Amino acid sequence: MTRTQTPRGPDAEGIWLSRHAAFGHRRLAVIDVEGGRQPMERTGRRGEQVVITFSGEIYNFQELRAELRSAGWSFSTRSDTEVLLVAYLEWGPDLVHRLNGMYAFAIWDDQKQRLLLVRDRLGIKPLYYAPVGDGIVFGSEPKALLAHPEMAAEVDLEGIAELMAVPRARTPGHAVYRGMREVRPGCLVIADASGHRESRYWQVEARPHTRDFRATTEDIRALLTDIVDRQLVADVPVGTLLSGGIDSSAITAMAARTFEGELTSHSVSVPAPASPGSDSWRPSPDEPYAKLVAERLGLKHFVTQVSTESLVEGLDHGLRARDLPGWGDLDTSMYYLFRSVREQCTVALSGESADEMFGGYAWQIDERFVHHTSFPWMYGRRQPQHLLREEIRREIRPEEYEAERYRQALGEVPHLEGEDAVRRRQREVFYLGLTRWLGALLDRKDRMSMAVGLEVRVPFADHRLAEYLFNVPAELKADGGIEKALLRRAVADLLPDEIVTRPKSAYPASQDPGYVAAMQGLVLDVLDEPDAPLFDLMDREKVRTAVTSELDTLPGPITARTSAIGLSYLLELNRWLGGVRVVA
Repeated sequence: MTRTQTPRGPDAEGIWLSRHAAFGHRRLAVIDVEGGRQPMERTGRRGEQVVITFSGEIYNFQELRAELRSAGWSFSTRSDTEVLLVAYLEWGPDLVHRLNGMYAFAIWDDQKQRLLLVRDRLGIKPLYYAPVGDGIVFGSEPKALLAHPEMAAEVDLEGIAELMAVPRARTPGHAVYRGMREVRPGCLVIADASGHRESRYWQVEARPHTRDFRATTEDIRALLTDIVDRQLVADVPVGTLLSGGIDSSAITAMAARTFEGELTSHSVSVPAPASPGSDSWRPSPDEPYAKLVAERLGLKHFVTQVSTESLVEGLDHGLRARDLPGWGDLDTSMYYLFRSVREQCTVALSGESADEMFGGYAWQIDERFVHHTSFPWMYGRRQPQHLLREEIRREIRPEEYEAERYRQALGEVPHLEGEDAVRRRQREVFYLGLTRWLGALLDRKDRMSMAVGLEVRVPFADHRLAEYLFNVPAELKADGGIEKALLRRAVADLLPDEIVTRPKSAYPASQDPGYVAAMQGLVLDVLDEPDAPLFDLMDREKVRTAVTSELDTLPGPITARTSAIGLSYLLELNRWLGGVRVVA
């Protein structure tokens, strides 16, 4: 189980065993390289023994260390891992309310014979678990659990519904694999001899927002300054992911102001469309803008060039990292980018999550999407369930499944009494984005980065920013009709005007006709295989028609306007199904 996590932790391995618990850890050394080895043990004041295995970073560990020292505790390392252990000894499971960071950790309390599993508030770091016999197994990825001899790689019809009906934003906690769960963001699990219980320790709360646009931008600037400063702490080289958009440029500029040491910036380039300007997903190329920012800040900038050939050859990188069918070349190019970044640094800051927080997507702005009767990003989109065999469709009832998951999500949204329908819907759209859309992006970021031993930090996913912006009306975020006006104004003094006013340009999906043709050819090859696992679920003739004569409307797992994503999803689904058993 531990060896499956070697890419996540290339620096060291540790195993800890007791009569009733066994912990394995693969370490990516970032803080206190020599002293932070794991699993880490600690003895309390009454002789009680606790041990931890921990993935991620606690950004306020220095303040917590000072508070714990004032309470009489001492420390033998400089690591945030030891701070977590001592915090547990002092506060028990209530330590979760004091943490700022991205984290997934397990603590075994030998005296209480109790296991605590904790995941950060927005779900930046993954954590899976499953009951096995009278016990429980857990790990950062499904492959860790599946390496246990009593865990089978099985998927039931509900798991298939997750992949077919709501692939872009799977249900929080749902791991697709039968019997497996993912600890939901902002939740903890306590397991002992009586069983296991999951409970929520955080979610956004509805409050009035009385600050005007100028005051709100000042609040945002102060928050971001504190967030970025905290996330620059590391004992290893640090860089940023810089596309030249407002999000990554803001993080890079703020980091460059205070970081002590060499800061590098990194971007990715994939094959462009046949005719310039024909990609509405990306109205402008990143390179000139990223170069402008890097030069203005005096940074050494690196561009990872990804060829069509490498995208085709690397299709399995995403599948291996995710343990599930993914997003094709969007995964593959990110994997190659992160592999290149890892040659220069161990930690990189990303602009991910800014769109969710500040309102940068069409589904948050366009009234057709906003008032869609299901998840707003599904407006006008076809899901993979359209290609299912009819008997499978009857079993999983994908439309009903989607409607039920949507109803469940709306039932969680906090509201203020007396708010009008417009403001209520704004809260719903923000909450859906925070809890259903963002998770998929954070998961992709974590899997592709940790597959090459790179830690990517996400300042815009700080829970304090989410709490604040949940209560900011959409008209303030888009003041004057300008997309993400609140963010643009908050950082305008740090960046060139060309960056501040640059329209959104999405992460690059390959638009090379040669890549689409290659993916199409591979799917046609699968269609000619009489025993291809894909057709245990998908209707062979529906797929053939979609791939040959309806390619422009081919369903896919995400909303990117490229048929290559749908083609690669079919290929990954076929390969994945070859290694799992579908059970009714």
